[in-house]
Amino acid sequence: MRWWKVLGLAGAAGVVATGAVVVRGERRRRAYTPDQVREQLHSRFAQAAEVEAAPPPAAESRLARARAAVARRFRR
Repeated sequence: MRWWKVLGLAGAAGVVATGAVVVRGERRRRAYTPDQVREQLHSRFAQAAEVEAAPPPAAESRLARARAAVARRFRR
């Protein structure tokens, strides 16, 4: 058997395997009821809103970053 035939067979096997993975994922998605999907989306939105509402961390000054870098450099 020639190398290009082996390569062609390997490519075909890859396409078949990819298709099987896609079909499996689609079956999982379709297993949810619309109410379950809606509930999940609402909970994700609530989590995202909580993260967005949290105050951002305090910005560190350039001097503090420089001091920390020097301290790390000379640490024993």
